[in-house]
Amino acid sequence: MKVAEKFVSINGEGCRAGELALFIRFQGCNLSCSYCDTAWANEATCPYEDLSPAELRDYAVREGIKNITLTGGEPLLPEGLKELIGLFLAEGFHVEIETNGAVSLAPFCGASRPTFTVDYKLPDSGCEEAMVHANFDLLQRTDTVKFVVSSRRDLERAREVVDTYGLLFTCGVYVSPVFGSIEAEEIVEFMKARRLNGWRLQIQMHKVIWEPEKRGV
Repeated sequence: MKVAEKFVSINGEGCRAGELALFIRFQGCNLSCSYCDTAWANEATCPYEDLSPAELRDYAVREGIKNITLTGGEPLLPEGLKELIGLFLAEGFHVEIETNGAVSLAPFCGASRPTFTVDYKLPDSGCEEAMVHANFDLLQRTDTVKFVVSSRRDLERAREVVDTYGLLFTCGVYVSPVFGSIEAEEIVEFMKARRLNGWRLQIQMHKVIWEPEKRGV
């Protein structure tokens, strides 16, 4: 498995924001979003460690951090992922997968499954046509759909998606601003004006604590 980086930090976003987590970032992605802040990990020339699922399991055991976040790139693409998830779950880890919404969740939704954070791509991302809407049928209360918004147009589309698929009844719904593109205040005013109960605004915590471009955090 091509691992671009692995490190311990806090979860900067999602339902476990603020908690310690062991991050494993895989190389490669099937999308090229306009706001991607880890584009370096998507390149074929990105340096990586070639590690087996067993080696990654042993690394996690040594680190002793119970939350594991698999990210990318796109973490659902690497061969061996189902084996890796199984090894982590067997050790009692909580496994969260941050996926871009353009890969089916179905192969990873057996009786023992990870938690999914699905990043639904809105119009300004340039990648909305790649979204796999069938994934919404597989989500549970422990999962999250995250909308990263760049504009008022993105906000309106996020509201449409939430309502169309009844997401507030099946999973958590988070909305985050694209860093430097839209102010959090505008998102709050949008939520207030439309009485968007159940929505959660989330700022990328790691970009507040460290320099926005810093890696390994």
